[in-house]
Amino acid sequence: LARSWGYVQSLLDIMEFLDRDPEDQAILGQFTDALVTIRNRHNEVVPTMAQGVIEYKEAYGDDPVSNQNIQYFLDRFYLSRISIRMLINQHSQGTPNSPPHPPLYFWGADPSAPPLPDAYNMAKLLCDKYYLASPDLEIEEVNAISSQQPISIVYVPSHLYHMLFELFKNAMRATVESHENSPHLPPIKVLVALGLWGGHLHPPLQMSDRGLGVPLRKIERLFSYLYSTAPTPQPGSGGAPLVG
Repeated sequence: LARSWGYVQSLLDIMEFLDRDPEDQAILGQFTDALVTIRNRHNEVVPTMAQGVIEYKEAYGDDPVSNQNIQYFLDRFYLSRISIRMLINQHSQGTPNSPPHPPLYFWGADPSAPPLPDAYNMAKLLCDKYYLASPDLEIEEVNAISSQQPISIVYVPSHLYHMLFELFKNAMRATVESHENSPHLPPIKVLVALGLWGGHLHPPLQMSDRGLGVPLRKIERLFSYLYSTAPTPQPGSGGAPLVG
């Protein structure tokens, strides 16, 4: 598997620079190009792994022992992947010849600024495609530290975008399906607050919907890679599922 996905080749590509001079700008440029190539080589790993999880579940069903092993492996696998890609992006964006890019560690809660509206708009696009309707978004901002100032927090925008996108998809699906006979869909509400809890600065972000919630008996399963309330996507159907 490691060889077919190119991990062995990626390791060999990196090893070529083991004894090179890091102060040589030409070598540094080659190293940066190699990192970008490695990053792009593995762009399809996540959807491929997701498809593998679906196929495994169809073939072997629900086994608690195996599920625990898969959960442990995938947690480590994805954490490693996120860390490596974050380091690659930091390095490639910090070189003198890198193209202009948005700040890597900044996000403002201003509704006109990404990634909050970007995640909502992308989820809304999917919701409109599948259900021909979608709930509106309401954002409330509460700054308990300085009430006259907008909230700005340090975070990786791409990470925040992915989390918000998944939450918006789930909230939209639950809202639409639980209000299919209603003339109006209740909005999804997002609260961004900044305050001190236990003497520490804490910027919580809370999303709420009127989708009737999740049964208490299923709470523990929500973060399992093998659990989903969505129907299995059909091969070749295209497009991202509205809920994962």
